[in-house]
Amino acid sequence: MNYYVYYKLAPDRLEAARSLVDELFKMVKAQFDVHGRWMRRRDDPTTFMEVYEGVQDEAAFEALLEREGARIAPNRRLERFVSA
Repeated sequence: MNYYVYYKLAPDRLEAARSLVDELFKMVKAQFDVHGRWMRRRDDPTTFMEVYEGVQDEAAFEALLEREGARIAPNRRLERFVSA
């Protein structure tokens, strides 16, 4: 399963969010052996996306994202995709 999480961040939240995203990526790597990527929308410097590909334990992963993700941004949107 591949996960795409997107949200908006105010410019003054960027530094704190970066630190929290780094922490989340370390947890994800340790618990699920998945490398997260953080991206910014090209035409909107306030929209960000986390990408997680190849997640095996969906229930545990989603619980972690729900618990830890709210610290990054309360307005997170989660999308799930599978290979076509």
